[in-house]
Amino acid sequence: MTHSPVTVAAAVQKGKTDGPAVPRRKSNLVVLGGSMVIDGGEGSVIQTLFPVIQAALGLATSALGILAASARLVGAIAGPLWVYLARKLGRKPILAIATGFWGAWGIAAGFAQDFVQLVILYTVMAMGTAAAHAIVPTVIADSFEDRKRGRVVGVLYGGTAAAASLLAPLIGQLANIEDGWRYGFFAFGAINMLFGLLIVIFYKDPGEGASEAQLGSFTQAERDAAEKKITWSKVVGLLRIPSYVILLGSRLLSSHLLLAAFGVVLLVQEYGFDTALAATVMAPFGLGYLAGTFAGGITADWANKLSVNYGRVAFLQFAQVLFAVIAFFATQFDYGSIVPFLALFALVGLAQGLNPGVNRPLVMSVVPPELRGAAFAIFVSVIESIGFAIYTLVGGFLADEIGLKAVMFWLVVVIMLVNALFLTLLYRPYKRDRLKLQAELDDRRDAILAAERAENG
Repeated sequence: MTHSPVTVAAAVQKGKTDGPAVPRRKSNLVVLGGSMVIDGGEGSVIQTLFPVIQAALGLATSALGILAASARLVGAIAGPLWVYLARKLGRKPILAIATGFWGAWGIAAGFAQDFVQLVILYTVMAMGTAAAHAIVPTVIADSFEDRKRGRVVGVLYGGTAAAASLLAPLIGQLANIEDGWRYGFFAFGAINMLFGLLIVIFYKDPGEGASEAQLGSFTQAERDAAEKKITWSKVVGLLRIPSYVILLGSRLLSSHLLLAAFGVVLLVQEYGFDTALAATVMAPFGLGYLAGTFAGGITADWANKLSVNYGRVAFLQFAQVLFAVIAFFATQFDYGSIVPFLALFALVGLAQGLNPGVNRPLVMSVVPPELRGAAFAIFVSVIESIGFAIYTLVGGFLADEIGLKAVMFWLVVVIMLVNALFLTLLYRPYKRDRLKLQAELDDRRDAILAAERAENG
């Protein structure tokens, strides 16, 4: 049975429906998720095989920090650029190019003959990865209603991270093959290009605002007519949303990615494991992350149902404390065997996995649909990239001076506890910002219905 926009909008206004389901939304996530897995695999080649790359090219530990930081810093420029191009040319061609065909640069990185070449090619390769971080959350927001977003983000990010982490032990075996790291870049680059073709064939863009209860029953043209035109002043205006600014500050304090970047090297340098054995911890880390994103998304949605104004905020704060506590035990003690590290890295992954299913829906619930691309470009590509670059650069150079064990304590455990305390600031403004957005969407719905009544006489 179909409904007219007026009927559906009236039902939404009375709280009886979420609006019509967005077509092809699940198949879209499958193809985008596959592309993100391969993007993660390209990054895992550096993180997992750095000890052999280090030996082959004669590098210091700080070189890993430089590689990781350069990849993230370029995202601060590339992410907003991809979002701009996606609005001009459409999300589909940009996703196909940036998260797919861009894999050609991964193949090129496999031919690097010295550190300078590797940094340049790896950095250019990372420009493509930045597109998914900025654009895919907007696809989720436009495909699924608010009450489902936590679990959907959990499934997508958990599944892709788990798959990439499960690849890490396989990637680790390349350490036993001469120039195996080069073959890793060749393979992932080629598969990424294949996913570019799959996006061209199978991806169907949902359109901005398609999942919003107030707007989903209208055509894209009607939604476009009602939405506010994007200008630089409106993008800058994101910084006038207090909740969003606090979430940016929390993202800057999110140092947990440092553990994933340096985890294998930590076990090699501090606790004496060989590279192939140390790399096995990334499999339970990935499975833990998968479990964390599933559980985190469901729990965050439950917390939101329990308290729409405070539930997700409290859960995000809890996730930071939990990660810090587990990271302390995962990095500060020599257990004499890889087995305890396997278990602890699984728990670390679980704690880290709680975040995507709650922080991204928090952003979605205070930012208008047309500005979410810019919001996530700033949130992930700019702020997270700058923070991660700082942590990896400082961590890499400090590791040469005081060791990775001390680096993990101060830059991961302590800073994550500070992050949890900082999030206390979010409780007060979040309710106000969420209600303000809902009122704005109500106004847009009313404007569309008024236009229809005027047109129909």
